[in-house]
Amino acid sequence: MPEPTLGQRIATFAADTRSDALPDEVVDSVRKRVLDIVGLCVAAHRLPTSQAALAYVAEQGGRGQARVIGLAEPVPAALAAFANGVLAHSLDYDDTHLPSVLHPSASVVPAALAAAELVGASGQDTVAAIAVGLEVCVRLGMAGYDHAAGNSVFFEHGQHATSICGALGGAVAAARLLGLDAAGILDALGVAASMAAGLIESNRNGGTVKRIHCGWAAHSAVSAAQLARHGITGPPTVLEGRFGFFQAFLRGEFDPAEITRGLGTEWTVPGIFFKPYPANHFTHAAIDAAMALRARGLVVEEIETITLGVPSPVIRTIGEPIERKRAPQTGYEAQFSGPYAVVAGLCGGGGLGVGLADFTDELARDPARRALMARVVVVPDERCDQIFPHQFPAVLRVVTRDGREWTEEILANRGGPQRPLSNAELALKFRDNAAARLSAETAGEIEEEVHRLDTAPDVRRLTGLLAFPAGERAGVAAQVR
Repeated sequence: MPEPTLGQRIATFAADTRSDALPDEVVDSVRKRVLDIVGLCVAAHRLPTSQAALAYVAEQGGRGQARVIGLAEPVPAALAAFANGVLAHSLDYDDTHLPSVLHPSASVVPAALAAAELVGASGQDTVAAIAVGLEVCVRLGMAGYDHAAGNSVFFEHGQHATSICGALGGAVAAARLLGLDAAGILDALGVAASMAAGLIESNRNGGTVKRIHCGWAAHSAVSAAQLARHGITGPPTVLEGRFGFFQAFLRGEFDPAEITRGLGTEWTVPGIFFKPYPANHFTHAAIDAAMALRARGLVVEEIETITLGVPSPVIRTIGEPIERKRAPQTGYEAQFSGPYAVVAGLCGGGGLGVGLADFTDELARDPARRALMARVVVVPDERCDQIFPHQFPAVLRVVTRDGREWTEEILANRGGPQRPLSNAELALKFRDNAAARLSAETAGEIEEEVHRLDTAPDVRRLTGLLAFPAGERAGVAAQVR
């Protein structure tokens, strides 16, 4: 009997994982990630790019099957997954797995919620599907991680592993919820592999296309599962085949053991990092270091020079071209700027220290912040290189006008297993995100519903609570027509 292919191994894992037998820490982690994602979706409605995505969805028409967070009327399931995926990823506030450096929940959770609402799946089955989808997404990302180089091969090729692997992980989750067996899940995986995409050039030189990547991945995931349910098939060797996924994306440079090792017994899900700040994860240690210096008494007006030491591979994302990173034109560009991260940490803000209100177009162009950013240089740091990408560390050195040097090292990221966010901090993040559109009472109901998601008869009460009040809905509707 031939050895099962990688796709068959994944499909068997997805089909055989019992909804009532997940480890408690996995169930707890999934609930927290659902709360995190729905809060981000609510907060992201304020963005023009979100309104563009909603306008696109409104133009498509079709039968109502699942809800877009913030809207009253359901839309086709794949379009709901698209819209919610766009919203989930648009603030760059969604969770991150290390060292694969991808954001699993922003694709998998929207795809699973849409599929669950489509078929009326139970909360327990939805939680299990999300867990399985996240696990597949992370393991595919890790298969493309080069241990010797300490970097993702996807990123070396200019590819966004988040949306590429998210499409496949989301497809497995959606196919499971649609009731497909192992063969059907394998077909969904095979179909999704032909729909996975995402380039990260906009991280360096502008453009908002990255914000739709997780939406496209979630849309592809649900579409692939629906197509497989109707009989479209994929190749069993979709991953490792001569013309398969890893050859096409990584030129055959991948580690199959990262997919199969401990599959079904060892879960990566609880170790995925939550983001405390709404910015590219490479900037977070810089924010922490700057906040720590401020707490130690550093006075911004006395700063002469600032040197931000980071791992060499992240400089191209947050430090190049340096002229652009010192002068972001928008709040979105500021989210990918090392100099801006330092300034935001030094100036202080909301949320868990630096929040959504600290990444506006006005603040990105503020003359005082620009003057401070002009003093920042971003350089490689050897110690950080040794740690990356298991953490995204930073060493911040500031020299003041009196010649004094201030140094702060942040070698482990806040929000990861070494420095986890507490339940109270995650709740604060959710409430901060929800506050712009939802009442405190509704936000509290959503928290309670998510906390009991694994015992809920279905997800429809949760998605129903996430429709904005009538006045807010009218405003959104006017914008998307």
